[in-house]
Amino acid sequence: MKEIIHNKKWGKFNCFGIYAWLILGITSCYHKVQEEKNSVNKEIVQQQEKIRSFFPFPEIPAMLTQPEERKAYLIAHYWDNFNFADTALVNNRNITEQGIVDFLAILADGTLAERQQVECIDNFCGGLEQQAYAQKIFLQMMEDYLYNPNSPYYNEGLYVLFLKRMLESKYVDDLKKSSLLFTLQLINQNSLGQRAMNFIYYLPDGSRHTLYQTRVNKNRLLLVFYDPECPSCHDVMMEMLHDKLLQQEVDAGNLTVLAIYTEGNLDVWKTTISELPKEWIVGTDREEIKQRCLYDLKAMPSLYLLDGDKKVILKDVSYRKICSEIGIFSKCP
Repeated sequence: MKEIIHNKKWGKFNCFGIYAWLILGITSCYHKVQEEKNSVNKEIVQQQEKIRSFFPFPEIPAMLTQPEERKAYLIAHYWDNFNFADTALVNNRNITEQGIVDFLAILADGTLAERQQVECIDNFCGGLEQQAYAQKIFLQMMEDYLYNPNSPYYNEGLYVLFLKRMLESKYVDDLKKSSLLFTLQLINQNSLGQRAMNFIYYLPDGSRHTLYQTRVNKNRLLLVFYDPECPSCHDVMMEMLHDKLLQQEVDAGNLTVLAIYTEGNLDVWKTTISELPKEWIVGTDREEIKQRCLYDLKAMPSLYLLDGDKKVILKDVSYRKICSEIGIFSKCP
C-alpha cells in the first residue's frame, strides 16, 4: 500500500481564538479580545473576526457566564448559523475548514461526555446531509481530519460517531453508505484491548508462521506493517533503524519486533530485507491482510503494540507514542 498524500498544511488552522472568545465572554465580536494585553495574537483575532462575519457563532445566553457553560452551549449550537446550501461558503477553505478545526478541538478536549458529542455531531450532520455538495465536502473533510493518522486531530472515536450518524441518514445514497460501513467495520477491528486479527506470514526461508504463533519477549510485540517503496514509510523506518534505545530493548529481550511486508512485489521485499536488523522478525503476508481486510492499512508504516496474548495496547499510532509506551525516550519524530 502506497502512502496517502494529503495537501493539508495542518499548522495553518488553530483554535486559539475560539477559546479566547469563550473565556472572555464575547458574544458578538472580537474587539474586546484585541484590547486584552498579552492575550491573543492580533493576526489570529483578525482572522477570527473575518471568519465570524461569514460564519457567526450562535448568541450565547447572558446568564451563562462560566467558560464551561458557554462552551457546552456553543458546541451544541455551533452550526446553527452556517449556510450549508451556500456552495461558495462551503468552498471557502479559510472559513469552512477553520470552522471544522474549532469544532473538533472542542469535541475532543475531554470535557464533553459521549452523549454530548453525539448530540453535537447529530446537529452538524442534520445541516450538511440535506445538501449534496456540502455532504460531499464535509464527508471528505471529516475523513481527512479524524481518520488520517498524520492529522493532529486524528481521532477514530469521534470518526466512529460521525460514521454511525451518517449511516442513519436518509439523504446518503446506498453506494456511499456501503463505503462508510466498510470503513466503520475496519475501525472496529483490532480495537484497544481486543486480540488482534490473526494472519499468516512467511519468512525469507519460505517457512510459514502466524501472528498467534509468534513468541513475544517480555509481553511486548511491536507489529510493523511496512512498504519499502513508500517514502513516508521509509522515513519512519529509518528513525526506527537508527534508534539505539530501540535496538537495546530488542537486544535485551524486552521487546519483539515483527515487521510485515504487505505488498505484492516479492523481489522488492527480498532485496530490502538486509536493511532491517537481523534481530527483527521480518516476513511477508503475500497480500493476505489486504485481500481479507484484516487490518486498516490506510497509511504506511502502520504500527501496533501488542501484548504477549496479541491483545492491542496501541493501535495504528506514531512511533513517538510507541516510544513513550515502552519507555524509550530517544529522538522519536
